[in-house]
This record gives sequence, C-alpha cells and structure tokens, in this order.
Amino acid sequence: MPAIADISSPKSFGARDLSNKATNTTKALVVAIVSPYPPSKGTLNEYAFHLVEQFKLKTEIKELHIITDILPDNKAYPAEGRPKHMYVHPVWSFNRWDTALKIRKSVSTIQPDVVLYNLQFLSFGDNKAAATLGLMGPLMTKWSGIPSMVLLHNIIETVDYKSAGITSNPIMKGIYDMIGKQITNLILSANIVGVTIPKYVHILEKKYNCKNVVLLPHGSFESAGKPNFEFNPETRNILTFGKFGTYKKVENLIEAMIKVRQEVPFPIELVVAGTDNPNVKGYLKGVADKYSDVEGVQFTGYVEEEDVAGLFSSSTVVAFDYTSTTGSSGVLHQAGSYGKAVMLPNIGDLKELITEEGYTGAYFSPNNIDEMANALKRLLVDDKHRKGIAQQNYVAANGLPMSDIAEWYLMHFKELARK
Repeated sequence: MPAIADISSPKSFGARDLSNKATNTTKALVVAIVSPYPPSKGTLNEYAFHLVEQFKLKTEIKELHIITDILPDNKAYPAEGRPKHMYVHPVWSFNRWDTALKIRKSVSTIQPDVVLYNLQFLSFGDNKAAATLGLMGPLMTKWSGIPSMVLLHNIIETVDYKSAGITSNPIMKGIYDMIGKQITNLILSANIVGVTIPKYVHILEKKYNCKNVVLLPHGSFESAGKPNFEFNPETRNILTFGKFGTYKKVENLIEAMIKVRQEVPFPIELVVAGTDNPNVKGYLKGVADKYSDVEGVQFTGYVEEEDVAGLFSSSTVVAFDYTSTTGSSGVLHQAGSYGKAVMLPNIGDLKELITEEGYTGAYFSPNNIDEMANALKRLLVDDKHRKGIAQQNYVAANGLPMSDIAEWYLMHFKELARK
C-alpha cells in the first residue's frame, strides 16, 4: 500500500504561505458563500454544508452569509439551530439566465469583505447558456469592488466528454474545448481560484499563464467518532453513491455482485444511493427495471444530509463503478471518514488522490466485470485485507479534516481583506 503523504499543513502541498501576512489583520470578517446549501439538492450542497459548519466556529468571521438557490415552491430554509451571525439568502434559481445578476445584487446589499464561490461547471444549470452566464458571478463580484474567490472542483482539461455524457463527436469536442477555455478564463478573473488537486494548479498555470491559482484540498467530512472496523455478521452491504448515468454506472457492479453471490455462503446487498446525472435522466429507473428480478438491490433516491452517516456506517464496502473522473471525489473522502474499504479503478483523479493523500483500495480495470467481482469477493471474504484498507483510508481522511481546510480558507480571506 502507498505511503501516506505528509498533509498536515499547506506547505506540504506546495500551497502559498500566507501566515505572516495574514496575522497583520485582526479585523473580524464578513464572508459570503455562493453555493447550493441543504436542503437544496444542488450539486456541491453537501460540501458547502461541511465547510459552513467549520466557518460557523471561527471567531475571525463575524458574519456568514449563504447566497444560495431558491427552494421548490419558495419553501423557507430552516432557521432552527442557525447561529445569530449566519444568514441565508435564497436569490437564484437553476437554469435561469439572470443568476449572476441576482448574486451581484445580493452581494452589493451585504457588502462582505470577501465572496467565496463553490463551483463546478454546471453549478448554475445543465443548460449550457444558463450555466455559462451564472459563472460570470465571480467577475461581476470583482467589478463591484469586492474580492472574489472561487473553489473550482473540476477543470475542463481533465473531463472525458464522452464518459461525462457531453458529446462523443470530435467536432463538438473541439467546440466545447474552445468554449471551456473561455469559461475557464472567466472564472480565472476572480482574485483567487482554488483547486482541489495539485495537478490542476500546474495545468491552469501552464495553459492560462495565471498566477492566482492555489491549492485547496477537498478535505474530509468529520464523522461521528471512531468507526467500527469489524464485519457485520448478518450480511455484507455494498454502497455506491453519487449521480449516475455518465461516467458513474451501476450495471457492472450489479453483474459483479451476482457473480460473487454464486461463490460465497453469506447474503450480499447493494445500496444505490443518489440520483440520475442531469445529462441522463431516467437512467436509474432503467437499471431498476432491467434488474428487477435481482434481490437485495435498493435504490434510495436522493439522500438527505442527516441520512448520509447511517448509509456509510452500515456498509461493508463502498464501490466506485467509474469509467473516468471529473475532479476530487467527495465520496472517497467520506468513505475514509467513516473508515470504509473501497473498490475503485486506479484512474485519473482517483489515482491522484491515492498518490497525494494516502487513500487505497481494491482495484479493477474500468468496465471489467471479472476484475470487479474478484476485487469485491476478496474484500467481502478476507477480513484482514478489508480492515487494512479501511484503516488506511481512515488515517488518510483524518490527516486532512475539514477543520484544517477551513483554516486555509481563512488565510486567503484575510489576505484578500488586507489588500
């Protein structure tokens, strides 16, 4: 298994040392965060939730404003348990052309010291025009004279268009490359752009000749106490989690489970937790219909934040039936936080996380059902093998908790406010 990287400080990842400059300001900050936020079901809502949970505890932040999307039927965001210095502003809607204008108006009213955008390319819409117009938000914030910072979870240069369900046409790929480059330039107009993987920093700096890109690792969501690494004697549960239909699939995993069931004496269950990818609506229903005669396969639909811990805690293995990757994996970080063994392809950004942050797993080649079945069987039969992977992932997750990542953000916030 790979050695676990030294990830105890920003310097270990090559991040910029702002500690001396940051201590020159003692002003308590007003911080605004633009992101979907639970109970919104928008992409990256869970990441925002865990980041906000840490920001709420920071004495350096005197006001915390969440600029988020409007809930269906204009439902109100729950106020119970919200601290007095935290405010939620539902002002924009998915696939609307005026999202950036709505955000700018809210920012102008709040007048924060810094605005953090929690983004991926389809944060504001699966309609390409609406998505692009929404991504003008950081630039418009900067035009307003307020520093803007972006956490960008994926970059266009590492996206497999075919696997992601965007296009397989080479001409369209070229067009999307050109559009993606312009959108990236738009995002890079922010004062600071943070990315979650070291490779992304080098790609952006080289291709776009920019100097405002910094590393902000994903971090691991805190779990409730030390996990139980022992087998559940009653059954073996496989969990797969995400938005499915493009590069995240389910069929091969079900086929692999069927093969393993024929070779082991204990029951196996599979929990498919999540929803369709917006580009492949109806995918999970099609899978459920196709395998309706296979017992022990549960499709949960969207998982509320309060139910996530139970899903992970009750699982034996967390499986990643991916054909490609599009950024740092929040699910891998969650699996580590809950001390779970994982089964995954050693490709792309998953491989980067394994190398940089010390995660490990049972590996298989994408779309290879036999390799997947062999990896799955060993995790379910070999307790020592499964426990070793689970414990290493737990150590990796605890090496870079979200509480530490929040300190990285604060360093950059203070530097922006100082300037």
